[in-house]
Amino acid sequence: MNQPHTRLYLIPTVLADDTQQQVLSPQILSTIQNLNVFFVENVRTARRFISSLKLGKVIDGLTFIELHKDTPEHVTMEHLRSLSEDAGVLSEAGCPGVADPGAVAVGIAHRLGIRVVPLVGPSSILLALMSSGLSGQSFAFHGYLPIDKSERKKALQQLERDARQSGQTQIFMETPFRNNAFLDAILETCATDTMLCIAANVTAEDEFIKTMSVKNWKANKPDLHKKPTIFLIG
Repeated sequence: MNQPHTRLYLIPTVLADDTQQQVLSPQILSTIQNLNVFFVENVRTARRFISSLKLGKVIDGLTFIELHKDTPEHVTMEHLRSLSEDAGVLSEAGCPGVADPGAVAVGIAHRLGIRVVPLVGPSSILLALMSSGLSGQSFAFHGYLPIDKSERKKALQQLERDARQSGQTQIFMETPFRNNAFLDAILETCATDTMLCIAANVTAEDEFIKTMSVKNWKANKPDLHKKPTIFLIG
């Protein structure tokens, strides 16, 4: 059974390699230093991330529990139910629980009476919205749009309508290796005066964030291949 004061910490990670010192707060480092159990999407990258922080922790002495999109909920439930100490949720990139399987662990933790503690860190979604110049008063994040071309076109048309009718910023993303084809679909589908923000490699040295009309993007298409990117229309 859980200890009465067991806590589940939501621990942000870096969005870009070698940016630990710039984007991670002392609170994050201190929390990781004091934890021995972590729910992670990928054990290998989690081990590498903690090692990169140079906290002096013995990586082989830590417990990593896989939590990815195919992990059965009852398995995560049992792991959380049997916790006898505080644990952390590590995202693959940025903040856990948002567009991230860590949300499953958070929901279960609430049901079990485990205190959930979110830590401040980089979120590509929020950073992209902040720097887009589009409405930050009303916005919606849709994650990944359909891969099927006709379904994706319908989804983009609906998001564009929503943006125009309500002024609500529409935020979405694609798998990095499909970014260029996805950008082509946006430029082919959306009206020329629709405003599009592209935020790529956020927090990295080659960070690229720019908002222009679809018409201007057609004349100035960036190469987004394999670059983590957030797209926003408004």
